[in-house]
Amino acid sequence: MLIAELKDKQILILGFGREGQDSFLFLREKFPEKSIGVADQKEFEELSSEAKLLLNKDRKVVLYFGDSYLKQLNKYDVIVKSPGIAPHVLKLYLKKHQTLTSQTNIFFANCPGTIVGITGTKGKSTTASLIYHVLKGGLARRSSESEGGGVRVHLVGNIGEPVLKFLDHAIKDDVFVYELSSFQLENATRSPHIAVFLNLYSEHLDHHGSFEAYAKAKANITKFQTAEDYLIYNEEDPEVSRIAASSKAQKLGFKPAPFKEQVFVASTRPAYLVAELFAIPKEKVEKVLKTFKPLPHRLELVGTRKGIAFYNDSLATIPEATIAALDILGDKVATLLVGGYDRGVKFPKLAARILQSSVRNLILFPTTGELVGKEIEALRKKEARLAEDGESRRGNRQLPKYFHVQTMAEAVELSFQHTPRGHICLLSPAASSFNLFRDYKHRGDEFKNCIRYTGNFTT
Repeated sequence: MLIAELKDKQILILGFGREGQDSFLFLREKFPEKSIGVADQKEFEELSSEAKLLLNKDRKVVLYFGDSYLKQLNKYDVIVKSPGIAPHVLKLYLKKHQTLTSQTNIFFANCPGTIVGITGTKGKSTTASLIYHVLKGGLARRSSESEGGGVRVHLVGNIGEPVLKFLDHAIKDDVFVYELSSFQLENATRSPHIAVFLNLYSEHLDHHGSFEAYAKAKANITKFQTAEDYLIYNEEDPEVSRIAASSKAQKLGFKPAPFKEQVFVASTRPAYLVAELFAIPKEKVEKVLKTFKPLPHRLELVGTRKGIAFYNDSLATIPEATIAALDILGDKVATLLVGGYDRGVKFPKLAARILQSSVRNLILFPTTGELVGKEIEALRKKEARLAEDGESRRGNRQLPKYFHVQTMAEAVELSFQHTPRGHICLLSPAASSFNLFRDYKHRGDEFKNCIRYTGNFTT
């Protein structure tokens, strides 16, 4: 939606988190005299002090907070929805004449620069960071008419800054590396010039309702591309390949090859392919990648204490991510911390991978930790039935012990008690964190703090 089209519209910002506040600041600057509505499920008192201050000093804002926050939606022409609010929640309140849009749509419609969009169920953040790092290093000295004499590269979206604050100063030569979630893509009306599609597994089913709806949202990253655009996609992922087949963009397929030297779960191939499109030599890409530092909460080596290596993989919010962590770290993993918020994802593949591993201790968080345990028990019973001599086909491998916990402090204490020296304790939950923690960052930070609290910590 073009900014000019908003001039005579009644606008409501739905959701007042990080993106909602950025949208409000942007629209207030554009339309200083306009009455703007803000609605949020939280009560006003529950907002951050910064958010409350922002609203309290604005005389033309109309607030709708608490349980009835959706009841006034029909008064507005344009609803700027924050990503976390599921569209099905709004169906009873929206009318045909209203426009439901998002910060992402507004940015895509008004950005003069080049957008490189990255999506996928796992690896988005690392891949976006790799591409940003490569472009920033590879384009740094390129001659350009842009301000400062070089191409400016920005990391935005889920991993970076909210995007609308960049529009006022954006120019044609700017490059925006945009990490895009399914929430941001679900009502997209445009696609990026360069789209990177990594993989597609079951996730966020509580929000989207089904895997089909989730995949449809992700597919919007390429749905509106033309023959002048590019789609870089994982040709080994059947769902991604299916979506790519219907894309009008120029297609560049890749086969994932994890950058195991630095235990990145994400492949570096998309970064090389994006660099090619910007005419950055391969040798320069290789040089730049050597300076890349892994992101926190993504197979992050926290350090070693009492001979135990602790890895924080809190961003592993689906089973496939935990399976990848076990594949990369190998048989040194003796203790696995797993479980979290139940979003309807199933765990048979993870249970099978755990039974094939050398994991001796399973520390299970509610509620999906219990589901993982039940899947393992079901597989063990199946093994016993199939084994001719009545013994498990795992041979002499030791089956894991279960420990059910409610807090991270309990989990870490048990990890110290039961993980042998020279082995790994891995936090890789295979689930979201919202039942016990604010988000994956809070969960990972709690893990690190509990380890360090024991004293004599060494990296």
